[in-house]
Amino acid sequence: MSYVSESSSLNKTLRQQYLSLPQGNFCHVTYVWIDGSGEGLRNKTRTMDSEPKSVADLPEWNFDGSSTGQSKGHNSDMLLIPVCMFRDPFLLDPNKLVLCEVLKHTREPAESNHRNRCNKVMEKVKELHPWFGMEQEYTLFGVDGHPYGWPRLGFPKPQGPYYCSVGADRAFGRDIVECHYKACLYAGIKISGTNAEVMPSQWEFQVGPCEGIEMGDHLWMARFLLYRVCEDFGVVATLDPKPMTGDWNGAGCHINVSTVQMGEQGGIEHIEKAIKKLSKRHAEHIRVYDPHDGEDNKRRLTGRHETSSIHDFSSGVANRGASIRIPRQVGQEKCGYFEDRRPSANCDPYAVTCAMARTCMLEGEEDVHELE
Repeated sequence: MSYVSESSSLNKTLRQQYLSLPQGNFCHVTYVWIDGSGEGLRNKTRTMDSEPKSVADLPEWNFDGSSTGQSKGHNSDMLLIPVCMFRDPFLLDPNKLVLCEVLKHTREPAESNHRNRCNKVMEKVKELHPWFGMEQEYTLFGVDGHPYGWPRLGFPKPQGPYYCSVGADRAFGRDIVECHYKACLYAGIKISGTNAEVMPSQWEFQVGPCEGIEMGDHLWMARFLLYRVCEDFGVVATLDPKPMTGDWNGAGCHINVSTVQMGEQGGIEHIEKAIKKLSKRHAEHIRVYDPHDGEDNKRRLTGRHETSSIHDFSSGVANRGASIRIPRQVGQEKCGYFEDRRPSANCDPYAVTCAMARTCMLEGEEDVHELE
């Protein structure tokens, strides 16, 4: 049996008694931001005198960047700039969750703030209506670092019966998955589905379709909700792209991409043109498809377990072992979208969508610049 956290055994019925107390006109607003690791999320809450109706109603705030890997102690204040607001599924209406960009005291973007640059690129390609959908795989662990539901000694049965499975001996942690799904819908996140993955205790949720910068905003907040739901249940969700060595699938964050041109009749021509551009920039994309310049993906993109090799670029219709997959239906209808299967589970969606837009959608001199 996997170990769950001590806090998960606290009396939740007693907690509900306090959460149901009226709060007058006051509003809890929880500010959420990406920390210096480029992977972790932090949050803190403030009281506002009334319910904010939009991001414009939210004040800037600050935090101690020396405690999040984002500044030095002698000059530690970092700025929180609200960019996207959601309903709070934990404290309920009228309370809010707010995703923030992090700026230095000079008002320049923090090193881990990829949103700032991504937003500028999305503005340049907005006439194409860039459309994204991302498939977030993750793995559940006990707080002891052991995969949730796996035997204490040894291993579960080999992969095969777990993908999209049902049954107590096959699906581990469905309560978490369904609570997270409901929380995302309540919050207003564009979550579009979920399923059990190939490795036991591994799951996936999909976010999208989203246009432009919205993709990164909604996926980051969906990740925050996943971590919060897991906290209530006392387990840990990891986005490690290869959480278990051996004959087990890794975890990716496949990105589906389209534009208004790709979706129209004959759009396959634009899809093939985009794939050709991607083929010429494989190494550059690998560097931005995980937070450690491709080092995380080296453990996952081996050419096995439904992945392509990190060293080679490939594409094909309905080929899950290729870098880029053209769905069967798209191949038949000659329009639609394509899927890049290379991004790792712990990628920054702002960095990935920015690289995709620059390579596939920007024309002229600018699109030969480095992606980093």
